[in-house]
Amino acid sequence: MNYDFLGIGDTATDAFIRIKAASVHCDLKKEKCQICMGFADKIPYEDVYIVPAVGNSANASVAASRLGLKTAFVSNLGDDYFGKECLARFKKENIGDEFIAIHKEKKTNYHYVLWYEDDRTILIKHEKYDYQLPDIASPKWIYLSSLGADSMAFQETVIEYLNSHKDIKLVFQPGTFQMKSQELLDNFCKKTEIFFCNKEEAQRILKTTENDIKELLKLVKKMGPKIVVITNGKLGAYAHSEDNFWFMPPYPDPKSPLERTGAGDAFSSTFTVAMALGKTIEQALTWAPINSMSVVQYIGSQEGLLTAEQIEKFLEMAPESYRPQKI
Repeated sequence: MNYDFLGIGDTATDAFIRIKAASVHCDLKKEKCQICMGFADKIPYEDVYIVPAVGNSANASVAASRLGLKTAFVSNLGDDYFGKECLARFKKENIGDEFIAIHKEKKTNYHYVLWYEDDRTILIKHEKYDYQLPDIASPKWIYLSSLGADSMAFQETVIEYLNSHKDIKLVFQPGTFQMKSQELLDNFCKKTEIFFCNKEEAQRILKTTENDIKELLKLVKKMGPKIVVITNGKLGAYAHSEDNFWFMPPYPDPKSPLERTGAGDAFSSTFTVAMALGKTIEQALTWAPINSMSVVQYIGSQEGLLTAEQIEKFLEMAPESYRPQKI
C-alpha cells in the first residue's frame, strides 16, 4: 500500500506532572527562560496525566490522519504495557501500524513533562532499539523527525531510500540528536521539500546568534530545502520559498492556553497536509496556526487536533488581520 503520508520517528508515552511550587526566570527579552525549584526539597504536584503514542512524527501522523490523508507510521516500541497502549492508540487514529517494530524485552520510551503554568519542560530518554527500515513502498510524503542517538545507520538508510525514490517528498523537522549531526542535516536538507524548526532551533543548527528571522530563513534555505518555515511561538511564523518571504500571525486564542506541548508539531504537520492536498503556501499558512491554537487548549499534543472541516470553520470566523503578509 502506498500511503499519502508516512511519519518516521520515535514515539513515547508522556507523563504530564502539573506543578505550582516553582518559578521561571528569563532574560530581558524573555527569549531564554529557566524553571527553578528548591534543590533537595520535596516538591508537591497537583496531578499527573498520562498521554500515550506521542512524539514529533507520531503527533504529525495523527494530525495527517484526522485531516484525511491515508497515513502510516514507522517507529519502535517495547514489548511492555506502554507499547501495547501506544499501538492501540495508533489503531484508534486509523494509522497504519505495519511498519511499527515491537522489540521483545525492551521498554517503550517514557518521558516526563514538567508542566508549569501554560508551558512545560520535558525530561526525555530514548531507548536503544535495533532500527530497521521496512519495505515502505512509495509514500507521497515522508515526515521525518526526532530519532534516538543510536539511529545514525538507520537514518543513512533513509537517505539511500530517498535517493532511489526521488518522487517521494520529504518533510524534515529535525529533533535534538539530528541537530547535533552536521552530516545528517546536510544530507537530509538537500532532499527536503519542506523544512520546519523554531527560531531557537534555527540558531542552534546554524551556530549563529542572528536574531533576524528573515536572515535565518535565507541561511537555512542555502542548506537545500525548497520551502523553509520557522515558527516563533506566540509571535507567529515565517516561511520562505524561492524569492518570497511571508509572516503569518497566530490564530486568536478563544481562551488562555492550557499548556503548549505539541503546538509546533500541529503547525508543521497541518502545513504539510495542506500542501499535500494541493493548497498554496499562503493557504497552508492559514491552516497551520489553527491546529496549534486548538492543541494548546488541551492536555497533550493530540487531543486538540482538528479535522479539515473544523479548520475551515475556524477560517470562516477568522478576523480580517488573520492572513499571510509578504515581508
